Formats: sequence, C-alpha cells, structure tokens
Amino acid sequence: MVPLVSYIVPAYNHDQYVQCCLDSILADVYGNKEIVIIDDGSTDNTAKVIEQWLSRHAESINVIYKSRPNKGVTATINELTSLANGDFLRLGASDDYFLSGGSQKLVDYLLNCPDKLAVIGDSIVVDEHGKVIHDSGMTGLHRANKQRYLSEKGIIASVISDWAVAGPVPMVRKAFVTGGEGWDEGLRIDDWDFFLRIAAQGGLGFIDERVCAYRVHSTNTCRTPDVASRIRNLEESGKVAKRHIAKFHGPYKKLLQAQCYLVDAKVAFLKHQWLKTSFYMAGYFAFSIAGELQRMSNSKKGDV
Repeated sequence: MVPLVSYIVPAYNHDQYVQCCLDSILADVYGNKEIVIIDDGSTDNTAKVIEQWLSRHAESINVIYKSRPNKGVTATINELTSLANGDFLRLGASDDYFLSGGSQKLVDYLLNCPDKLAVIGDSIVVDEHGKVIHDSGMTGLHRANKQRYLSEKGIIASVISDWAVAGPVPMVRKAFVTGGEGWDEGLRIDDWDFFLRIAAQGGLGFIDERVCAYRVHSTNTCRTPDVASRIRNLEESGKVAKRHIAKFHGPYKKLLQAQCYLVDAKVAFLKHQWLKTSFYMAGYFAFSIAGELQRMSNSKKGDV
C-alpha cells in the first residue's frame, strides 16, 4: 500500500507566497497525499488567498483547513500534526515550496529504512521573487559539509555542530510525533531541538536530493538583523543545547558542550563583553577539538 503523505503547512502573513506553496503540493507527482493547513491569525490576506485557492482546487486534493486566532508556530505545527491522517508528515512554511518528486524519494528512504524516524534532503534557495540564489541550501546558504551527513555517525555530529537544514526538507513518521515527541511550544525556533531529539536516538537519515525550495526574504524568523532578537534566538539555542547534553555520549556530548560555549560567546560578543567572549571561545575550541579527536579515534576503531 502506498503511504499517505500529509503536507502540514502553518500559514502566517504570507499572502504573496502561500499560493505558490499550495500549487507545488498539487503539482507534486506523489499521488497519495493531503494538505493540512492552518491560517494562524494572519493580519494580511493569507486566509483569503488560501480560501480562493481551495475554491479552485477542492476537487483535486483532500484538504483540511482551519483559520483561527494566532497561537504561534509551534502550537500550530502540533495542531496540524493532530489533524493529519498521513503515515508520513512533510512540514513546510507557507513562504517555501516543494519540488516535484521529492516526496517519493523521501518516502522510499523511510520505507527502506524502518529504523529511521525521519529523513532530510537538501533544498534550493530562492529570493522573494523566486530567483534561485543557491543550488544547495546546505552548502550554499549554510556552508555545511554535506558529506558528513551521509554517514550514520557523521549525521549525528552534523546535527550538533553543523546544522544546515533550510526549508521543508524533512519527512517525519507521524507515529514518532504522536508518541510524545512533538514540537516544544515554549520555543520560538524549534527545529534544532526537534532534530537533536531524533539524532540522539540515531533516528535521522539523509538523501542527497533537492526536495524543496527555501525562500530567503526580510521577514524570515531566524535571519533578523535586530541585535536584541538575535540575542534572544541565541539564548534560546543555548538552552536547547544544554538540556540535551545528557542524551548524548562520547564525542557527541563534547561537541554539544562546545556548541553551548559557542552560543555563549556569540551572545557575549553581541553584548560587547570581550573578556567573556574570549573565555567562551576558548571553551568552544577545547571541547570541539576534544570531540573531533575522539571521533577520529573511534573511526579508526570502526565505531564512527
């Protein structure tokens, strides 16, 4: 039986982009699919654009749609998950879009790897007008080492210290999310927390395929130039890192401890606390080097 894929879309103030997102789902060649979308109290015309799209395409694809007051992105994602009927979930923000054929490749991976809880692919990166600015979100936007994501242990290290997910690249088993592993509604930027939990269980896979388009524009949550917002985002990342340290062991625990120091160094730098910046950077380098040396040692023994 072909698994049902639920495209879950939290929509907020993306009236100029949401139609492209919905069109891309409809155009995807994967056949057994549904759309689950919530307008999260948008103050622009997002709800109107969605409703107009539904009036044109309601007979073409099953859609579950709600429009309600704002609750925030993580609460909306959890609500979308509870409404979804699919075996597999594809989460995508309403300003991004999906590339046809991507879902089939992600489904094939999860069917062939029943021990994996989720799989991620790569993305292209486009600007607000849809012009491609990077052929790879991982290497072009985040400058990550994509090769590390291809190995069983390398992907764990990469999630910790080289996190490079941009856009709706994941597919997740719904059973994992509904089993108590949903999105933390206390966080503003939730994806790293979610995937650290998966990585700690060895449950994340990767395919080197472009499965979506990530759109970069002035209102992206994690790309704000405002210093106060950057500090808040970094401090939240630091809290996420610290609370997951106990879930990792060996070199991965050291690498996550290094990230704690790095986040603290970035916050201190933005606050112009130069001595603290130097202290935290020293801690970052110490734990990073120790973690990588242990990984190299384990690799020679066949453990990494």
